[in-house]
Amino acid sequence: MLNTRIKQKLEKEDILRLYQKGYKKSEDFTVGVEYERLPISASSYNAVDYANGVCNFLRQFAREENWDYITDDFNIIGLKQNHDTITLEPGCQIELSIKPEKTIFDIEKKIKSLNKVILPILDKMNITLLEYGVSPLTTHKNINIIPKKRYKIMAGYLWGILSDVMMRETAGIQGCFDFTDEEDAMRKFKIANKLVPFMTAMFANSPIRGGVETGYKSFRALSWLNTDNDRCGFACNLDGEFSFDEYIDKVMNSPVIFLNKGGHPVEVNGRINFADYMVKGFEGFEPTLDDYKLHANLYFPDVRLRNFIEIRNHDCTHISYAVLAIYKGILYGKYALSEIEDLFKEFTNKDFTELRYNIPKNALQSGIKNYTVLDIAKEILYIAEKSLIEMNTGEEKFLEPIKDLTLNGLCPADIILRNWNGLWNKDISKLVRYLKNLSLSDI
Repeated sequence: MLNTRIKQKLEKEDILRLYQKGYKKSEDFTVGVEYERLPISASSYNAVDYANGVCNFLRQFAREENWDYITDDFNIIGLKQNHDTITLEPGCQIELSIKPEKTIFDIEKKIKSLNKVILPILDKMNITLLEYGVSPLTTHKNINIIPKKRYKIMAGYLWGILSDVMMRETAGIQGCFDFTDEEDAMRKFKIANKLVPFMTAMFANSPIRGGVETGYKSFRALSWLNTDNDRCGFACNLDGEFSFDEYIDKVMNSPVIFLNKGGHPVEVNGRINFADYMVKGFEGFEPTLDDYKLHANLYFPDVRLRNFIEIRNHDCTHISYAVLAIYKGILYGKYALSEIEDLFKEFTNKDFTELRYNIPKNALQSGIKNYTVLDIAKEILYIAEKSLIEMNTGEEKFLEPIKDLTLNGLCPADIILRNWNGLWNKDISKLVRYLKNLSLSDI
């Protein structure tokens, strides 16, 4: 009897299972981080190019530490060892992605261990790695896209007026957090979306770009507001209920940039959305689960759902562990979720949406209803710290540097601007030296 394989059509239920695979017991919750930094010349302060430095760094690091190459058309675009990776963002930003750990202490230990190898190699190459949100001197017109096919397609497609800034110039911190079931995921997802504007303000760290003051405390956050409104912003209405099904609909209704077929990109360039592709196919190709995974990875909301929750919109700073500590305290705390919901109860989706557009310029001095963001940020810190103390892991210590700033009404950009217009006399070398010294103080 002839055995015939029947091709299975991709169904929405197949996609739903991707998210359901993330269910964990609360005692198994971990924290993950993706940590981007900017490689610049230690002498000229210009961004370092792939061919003239960063590729050589990857080769040297792999040789010394026995990491494996990640390649694209035989070009080295990253390194991997077990569950840890060092990869390159489009403009050569160097990203560490660390295996999720039970505590932030574990993450700190791994990053410090990697830095002890990374930084001496870069020093020998005259490269400084900055913990800062935007390229301080070189702008996107003089930053080449690395030789990765996907990034070149994205650069040609993303239509926002600052999409090139986002891709080539910026560096940020992302935190990743777990959930027990769909109800827990959606509750945390909505709270994370509401927290993001306040967290963006607290950690704003990109006021100087192209060697000049921009008028924005987080130029990085501004670039995300002007990248692609079809795939950025809030992924849900913060006033109502939300579900995995509705998140999938949001992703599926966004335009497809490209598909990956047989190891080669098939450019779609927004001619269909994924929902239409599910029904009609595209140029003879039928949808697969891998197609959806790729498409969902090219959807860029402030908070992205995977089989964990990925919270994305924070400038890179030297106090990035505090980002993780705040979210851990709130999302994993016994009472903190309810306390944050109570704190936000009088604010609507409209309030949070308007706030997103005010934060890049004014940070903690932005307003929401009758409050300043600073008022709310102090309450967020109080709730997070109390929750972390109740966990009895000692991780509240990671809040100290952000408390020192926020309780004095400051974000990192405020310190930079005060010095830029004062002692530094708008000298870019002094900004770089300051940022480098902050980074070294944490090693």
